Amino acid sequence: MQNGIKTPLLNEGRGSKNRCLMKCSFILLFMVLSVVSFMLYYMDFNDQSSFISGGKLCIFRKITNIIPTKMAPVPTTITPLRPTEPASVCSFHSASPENATEVNLLKESIAWPETPSVPPGFSLNDTSDPAHSTFTILPRRGGGSWHVGDQLEVLIKVSDFRGRPRKSGGDLLYARLQNRAVFAGVAGKVFDHRNGSYTAVFSLLWEGDAQVEVSLVHPSEGITVLAKVTQEYPDRAYFLSVFRSGSISETVRCNVCLKGPKEKLCNYTDLHTGEPWFCYKPNKLTCDKRITHVKGGVIFKPKFNKNQLFQSGVNMKVSIPSSGPSSINILPKLKDGANEIVKTKPAGYYYQGAWQALDGTTVRQFNNATARTQCLKGKVVHLYGDSTVRQFFEFLIQTTPDIKKFDLKSPGTAGPYLALDYKNNILLTYRCHGTPILYTPMMAVETRHIATELRTVAGGPNTVIVISVWAHFTSFPIEVYIRRLLNIKRAVVELLTRSPDTLVIIRTSNPKGSVLSEIWTSSDWYALQCYKVVKEIFKGVNVQLLDAWEMCVSHHLPHSLHPQPPIIKNMIDVVLSHTCPLGGKQSGKQSGKQ
Repeated sequence: MQNGIKTPLLNEGRGSKNRCLMKCSFILLFMVLSVVSFMLYYMDFNDQSSFISGGKLCIFRKITNIIPTKMAPVPTTITPLRPTEPASVCSFHSASPENATEVNLLKESIAWPETPSVPPGFSLNDTSDPAHSTFTILPRRGGGSWHVGDQLEVLIKVSDFRGRPRKSGGDLLYARLQNRAVFAGVAGKVFDHRNGSYTAVFSLLWEGDAQVEVSLVHPSEGITVLAKVTQEYPDRAYFLSVFRSGSISETVRCNVCLKGPKEKLCNYTDLHTGEPWFCYKPNKLTCDKRITHVKGGVIFKPKFNKNQLFQSGVNMKVSIPSSGPSSINILPKLKDGANEIVKTKPAGYYYQGAWQALDGTTVRQFNNATARTQCLKGKVVHLYGDSTVRQFFEFLIQTTPDIKKFDLKSPGTAGPYLALDYKNNILLTYRCHGTPILYTPMMAVETRHIATELRTVAGGPNTVIVISVWAHFTSFPIEVYIRRLLNIKRAVVELLTRSPDTLVIIRTSNPKGSVLSEIWTSSDWYALQCYKVVKEIFKGVNVQLLDAWEMCVSHHLPHSLHPQPPIIKNMIDVVLSHTCPLGGKQSGKQSGKQ
């Protein structure tokens, strides 16, 4: 009986002790796992913070400076992507099945000649050197003197820093004909023979002297590196968005494509165009709490020896000397029509500082506010795109006092902008294109796509639309740019179908200044690819092409992302000449002549 009493009590005590030990063990294990998780999270956050700081972000200070208080409070965190999470396939090169064939054809049409490889230990001495290269003016075919209407050919031979002739092509060269005395200039077309030699072809369009100028923009090895950078770092330009709800604010990274499982991403793909855009999902907030969009920066640090290929004054936009005479004298046009058959036709040329188009358009000079106002009277002008078309808005309101800018309280340079001349019934608007766009902080709802905006435009004979999209796409694979332009093209065709009298003008890309820090995202070679694509895509479409590329190459002023006022004035003259052509009949019916 005694054993019957003691045994259950003893067993109960042992059971309680075991349960206590198990409970304590679970608590201890939970605490250990919590500490480990916290350390991993902290390490991950620090790694990403350091990574972004390497791209010159400096999260807390930078965000404090770039997000206005009226838009969003200072963000308190930036959400990292856990390295341990499975990454989904992220491709900047994807195209919808219905566009795949067209995209491939466009890529083939702009394919660059094969360029040499650049091994880690390459020597600059083996690359193209403008100082050892030469150009030679070839004799006129058939002999005799040069006349207006003739075609001038110039042979360019490229050598390396040791003076040895190059055996391959792929260099980026510019060529132009100039006469500074009469402010004349025309761009030459360069043909790559892929053996180290090139031919530049010029149309002779004015009487008098003509000076040949040839320059090496990038050596072929530089093109190799630029192409590889885009292939390996398609997301080197990144963007940020602030999410906010009450006192909670988070900042996350966004881009055309992001690596991560779908449940970790906010998908903002445009429902109408299919244009993709993603942000990492905030820790505490939902995807519908996105408030602002802002440029983040660039994450890319090239190896030091690659910088040798992009040296101002050495091998980047450096003149190539002539091996003989560098100028010719052009006589008046032959009356018997015995001029050579022109192989290539430029978009236009400058004479007396004024652009002369060669597509059949008579470019008028709108030299004062009265002339511009008279042309725009009763017109609605919509400017869509990047800052290179925003220049048109700024030029018009600065030089045409009756057009008053209305304060929409738009942030910084992002817009949207609106200006009005009530007396003359003139409406002028500017709206930037949708993401990706490297602008100062702007409301996320304002990042609307041009193709979507065009659906709301009624159009008609008093509506002018000017589109310029390129400067924010040069760091991305060309497929991203092609996709955007194909969407815009479809929207333009739909607009012209319902309102065929609408005037649509497409402004091309233009060469930029040569700054090493910008080469990796916006070099001239990247811009040139955009130029070729936009010309191909809009070929045969009933739009007018404003060839900003040739207008800048032909001009004596230095190249710049934002061309200087004399060039902008000529571009405005082209736009207004299409708006108010001689004879009063709109010149928007030239079917995209190139």
